Amino acid sequence: MGNEMKTQGQLVFGLDIGTRSIVGTVGYREGDRFIVAAQVIKEHETRAMLDGQIHDIGQVGNTITQVKRTLEKKLSVKLTDVCIAAAGRVLLTFETSVTWEFEKERVVTPEEIMGLTSLGIEKAYEKLQETNDSDMKFYCVGNSVIRYYLNGYPISNLENHKAKNIGADIIATFLPDDVVDGLYRAVELAGLNVVNMTLEPIAAMTVAIPQMYRMLNIALVDVGAGTSDICITKDGCIVAYGMIPCAGDSLTEVVAKECLVDFETAEKIKRGGGKPGTEVKYKDIMGLQQSITRQRVLKMLSGQIDQMAKLVSDKIKELNGGKAVSAVFIVGGGGKITGYPEKLAEHLGIQKERVALRGEEVMQNITFQEKIKKDSLLVTPIGICLNYYDQNNNFIYVTFNEEHIKLYDNSNLAIVDAAMQADFPNDKLFPKRGSEIAYTLNGKKKICRGEFGEAAKILLNGEEADLYSAIHANDVIMVEESTAGNPAAISLGQLPEFKSKIGILVNGNKVTLPKYASVNGKLENEYYDIRNGDKIEMLGYYTVAQIREFMDVTLDMNMAVYVNNELAEDDTRVYENFSIRMAIEEESRRDVLEDEEVEDGEVEEEAASQDNIVPDLPTVSIGVLVNSRPIVLQGKTSYVFVDIFDYIDFDLNTVQGKTLITTVNGKKAEYMEPLYDGAVIEVYWEE
Repeated sequence: MGNEMKTQGQLVFGLDIGTRSIVGTVGYREGDRFIVAAQVIKEHETRAMLDGQIHDIGQVGNTITQVKRTLEKKLSVKLTDVCIAAAGRVLLTFETSVTWEFEKERVVTPEEIMGLTSLGIEKAYEKLQETNDSDMKFYCVGNSVIRYYLNGYPISNLENHKAKNIGADIIATFLPDDVVDGLYRAVELAGLNVVNMTLEPIAAMTVAIPQMYRMLNIALVDVGAGTSDICITKDGCIVAYGMIPCAGDSLTEVVAKECLVDFETAEKIKRGGGKPGTEVKYKDIMGLQQSITRQRVLKMLSGQIDQMAKLVSDKIKELNGGKAVSAVFIVGGGGKITGYPEKLAEHLGIQKERVALRGEEVMQNITFQEKIKKDSLLVTPIGICLNYYDQNNNFIYVTFNEEHIKLYDNSNLAIVDAAMQADFPNDKLFPKRGSEIAYTLNGKKKICRGEFGEAAKILLNGEEADLYSAIHANDVIMVEESTAGNPAAISLGQLPEFKSKIGILVNGNKVTLPKYASVNGKLENEYYDIRNGDKIEMLGYYTVAQIREFMDVTLDMNMAVYVNNELAEDDTRVYENFSIRMAIEEESRRDVLEDEEVEDGEVEEEAASQDNIVPDLPTVSIGVLVNSRPIVLQGKTSYVFVDIFDYIDFDLNTVQGKTLITTVNGKKAEYMEPLYDGAVIEVYWEE
């Protein structure tokens, strides 16, 4: 019964290994129907299983053998391959969220989506390990993506979208190694080979809640003997698994205590007492003949039924984000007890019609060749068979870096799954960046990232492969860990904010000055290599002292410096296109101005005729309109356009657009353009 079993008409053998009984089902697919050729139910002769966990492997294996032989006799075939399911009692489920940031916006590929899912599973596994205080090994046996995110917004499918970052909310389910080994050994004792293993909640879901209903917020409750397994759907997928260790056996134990009988007799009383108009006769442990009515049994069980319903209700709400679901489907033999659906609806606070036992209603496409009643007890056994057509899940062995490891084969295994199971660190699979440089520029935090290194070098059976190459049983995988790239490196001149030159006029001649930046309070040129933690301020100006130092000009007592025709000091700032005049004053002229009284007209006429002599003019005030705001310029003899920056809050050092717009009376203005009273000025950055 290999892969050819998936063709029409080929037999599928499924085993539901439950706490109270083992159900063997053999059938085949015919069109959109599943034909059950034969089915056998065999109860355990002892309590070899408790709460869904095998306690006596030999005894369970013996019961499986009896089921297998009975089916073989009925069908006149030899059964060698089997599909099984693991109980919800042993499941550990974790929900996690992951985000993958790209260096720049790009189209999302299927490989990146798979990588995102793998990161989510690994993060879920890390959560599991934080709570795992034993040496027990766990396997990821199922995962579902609850939702994807594109640049932080929910989306149903990431593929082919452009993204700067992608994310996902993921639910991953794990099984402990001893549970898997126990199931496999019991089956192997019966001479069977496991070709597919699913989870009991998933098997039940396959039959009870078709894909078209999974857009709704529905809970499936599989009430067995030892456990009540819970599965919740929403938005088209399974969003949560859960379990409580309370089911049909808890009812049987109440009967055993109240009626003073052994467990087997209590089970018969519970079942018989559930039929209308019947009375069950039995002997108690004292050997006394007793009888009990249906009404008395139900009254005896009412408290435990209520407790079981409350526990399931609380778990459903916990798994569903603190609120009730819209509807509940109940399957399994333990859920057939009278009054259970109504109590569950009551605790959930939903209409009783929205909690229902599902049996015949969900088996419209199931045909039994034998005379078997379609019952909720049969949903999970049939689901185990049907699940094989959708998946081919089993455990396989591969060799990873010379270590023999076991993997749960979900029909979609890749090298990344083997790496995770082998505890190979995730950061050693993907390229690592070199160290980054963090610095501040004009008060804003900046980061220059290092280069990416090389991805892990991977060989699959001796040939080059990648993380997402498919793997199969007995494959040999060798992985050489990834490397880090070169550390970040950037100089001042490479910053887009850095302008390399400043042009000014000195005594009418154009002078080009190399630009500097202040780094940690010290002037540095464009060749300075930025270091981690540097505090950088872009300087859009020179001081008069810096210009003199650059030009190697020393001022003596007869020399003065004027910036835009205003007497300047050494710390006066000089911006792009400013003009500077360095003038020598004649000593005799100063003496005349200081010691002699001359008429104002003569002084002005004589001063105007002298070269390099600064006239002593009175200061004036003018009123202008800057960006619709009136401003009075004062304290100077004349004004140019650039003077307005002393009166308005406008940062010339930080570029905030593509072009700086400057106008005077509607016409483009130059920095040194004269200003007059009443001028209308605009200055702003344009994108």
